[in-house]
Amino acid sequence: MSRRSRWIFGVLALTLLAGALLANWWLDTNNALPPGFALANGRIEATEVDVATKTAGRVQEILVDEGDSVRAGQVLARMDTDVLEAQRREAAAELDRAREQLTVADAVIVQRDLECAFAQRELQRVQRLVKQGHVSEEVVDRNRTDYQTAKTVCVAARAQAVEAEAGIHAARAKVERLEVELEDAELKAPRSGRVLFRLAEPGEVLPAGGKVLTLIDLDDVHMMIFLPAHTAGRLRVGADARLVLDALPERPVPAKVSFIADKAQFTPKHVETAKEREKLMFRAKVRALANPQGVLKPGMPGLAYLRQIDAGDWPAALQ
Repeated sequence: MSRRSRWIFGVLALTLLAGALLANWWLDTNNALPPGFALANGRIEATEVDVATKTAGRVQEILVDEGDSVRAGQVLARMDTDVLEAQRREAAAELDRAREQLTVADAVIVQRDLECAFAQRELQRVQRLVKQGHVSEEVVDRNRTDYQTAKTVCVAARAQAVEAEAGIHAARAKVERLEVELEDAELKAPRSGRVLFRLAEPGEVLPAGGKVLTLIDLDDVHMMIFLPAHTAGRLRVGADARLVLDALPERPVPAKVSFIADKAQFTPKHVETAKEREKLMFRAKVRALANPQGVLKPGMPGLAYLRQIDAGDWPAALQ
């Protein structure tokens, strides 16, 4: 290697070394925080909800596609309801029949009460006649038996009416259950959000709990972080925080600490710390107060800046 080449190589090496030192100085300067503040890295996560069938059935239609925005309560898909409709009509017919049976049972009660009252009056008449010697004791015994039989028949008639009422309740409950199943056949959005995945298509037969769609709520985003004990001990639920994405370092997003684990645990492998990894960390959740223009997207890496107890005002870059 010539002297000129060695000189050029030395200049390049010095330039690279100077650049590395300058980069390290810049990172240390920008990551420096006032006392009472801490930071941790993580990835943005959002609440995901699966829209699934309650009972087994065939998918009749799906009304949304991936990427569509939906509102809470909106009908997203419908299951085939031909069998349920037939069962509901059958249950309605059973309810009508039970009501007719109760009407008949009430009429029988009226009839049996009249017969019982007549048997009682007959018994009273023959009892007066036997005292006068006009009828024998045998006639009295026969009328007494007729009266006891009439009372037993009255009791049986009332029991039939109670059974008819129970039949009405059972038939009505069956109708209500089928109406609920028919309502559940319309799969509605449990919350507002966006369709993330379409997991089934019309015509597919799904089991109970079969997933049809997955929704994601970009208005409910958070970053899961892990903190060492000396940081977690100086943090409270509800503490102010800022989320800064690697892709948008100039746009800190206001947030709050919504959860701090009560028990330390091992740090997951995908979490990296600025210093040597600590084996036991406290899991915490930092929830964004808003997601302006949907800039916070699941999977985006970034930093969570945390305001600890007795900390001062936020640095200007994070306000």
